[in-house]
Amino acid sequence: MDKLSHHIRKFLEHVEVGKNQSQKTIENYNHYLARFLEWYGDKSPQQITLNDIHKYRLYLNRYADDRGRTLGIKTQNYHIIALRAFLKYLTKNDIKTLPPEKIDLQKIPERSVEYLTRDELERLFKAIDISKIKGKRDRAIVETLYSTGLRVSELVSLNRSQVDLKRKEFMVRGKGKKPRIVFLSERALRFIKEYLVERSDNFDPLFINHGRTRKGEDITLGEKKRLTTVSVQNVVRNTARKAGIIKKVTPHVLRHSFATELLLNGADIRSVQEMLGHASITTTQIYTHVTNKRLREIHEKFHR
Repeated sequence: MDKLSHHIRKFLEHVEVGKNQSQKTIENYNHYLARFLEWYGDKSPQQITLNDIHKYRLYLNRYADDRGRTLGIKTQNYHIIALRAFLKYLTKNDIKTLPPEKIDLQKIPERSVEYLTRDELERLFKAIDISKIKGKRDRAIVETLYSTGLRVSELVSLNRSQVDLKRKEFMVRGKGKKPRIVFLSERALRFIKEYLVERSDNFDPLFINHGRTRKGEDITLGEKKRLTTVSVQNVVRNTARKAGIIKKVTPHVLRHSFATELLLNGADIRSVQEMLGHASITTTQIYTHVTNKRLREIHEKFHR
C-alpha cells in the first residue's frame, strides 16, 4: 500500500492542476502537510485515527521553534484545514482513511478589526512629502490602497496597462484567482496620474522601485523594478510613524478602513463583500462592529 508521502505528492499535484490553485496556496498546503508527515511518520493513511489527530493537535498547541515562538490558534487551524482537505481528497479517490468530517476546528476568539479614523487617514496622506518622485509614488500607493481596498499582493502585481484611468476602474484577480472590478476615487486617480507623469520609463509595473541602480545592473526588464509586498508594507508603516499614528498601520489596515468607511456611509454588506473580493459573506461579517454601531445610532435617533 502507498505511503503518506506518495499521497501527499499526488494531492499537491491535484491542487495545482485539478483545482488550479495559486502557487502560494500550494506552498502552504505543502508546508502544513510536511509538518504532519514529519510528526506522524510515513505510514499508510489507512492507519490515521481520531486519537492520532488529538495527539497531533496537542503537539501543535505545545510547539515552539528555536526562538521560542509558538503557533497561534489560527495557524494551528490552518494545519488542520490542510489535513482535512488532504483527507477529503483521499476519500474522494476511494483511499481508505479517517473521514475528514470527523475533525473539528478550534474556536477562534472573535476577531477585532483595526481601522483608521477619517482624521488619521488625512494625517497619513499629508505626512508624505510629494516634492520628489518617490514621495509621489508613496502617496499614490496609500491613496490607491484606501480607495480600492486592494490586498497588498494585488497592488504590487498591478501593471499600467490594466488600470483604466479614464473609467477610473480596473480588474484584479484576488484569492483563488477570482476576478473583481475595483474603483478609483478622484483623489487616488489624481495622485496616480501625477506619479506617472514623473516616470520616464516604459516599464509595465504601476509602482516601481526608484532606488539607485547599481553599476552594471540590468534594468531593461521592468519586473526587476517592481515593488515587493514588503516594500509597500514599509512605505505604509513609515508613513504612519511620520504622521504620529500610534496604531500599527499596515496595507491591510487601509483595506479595513476602506470597508469600514463604506459601511458607515450606508453601503450594504453584500456590496462590500463584492468589492473586497470575499468568497463568503462570513468573512465580511468581521465588520459587524461597524454596522452594529450604526444601528445603535439609528435607534437612538429615531426611537422614542
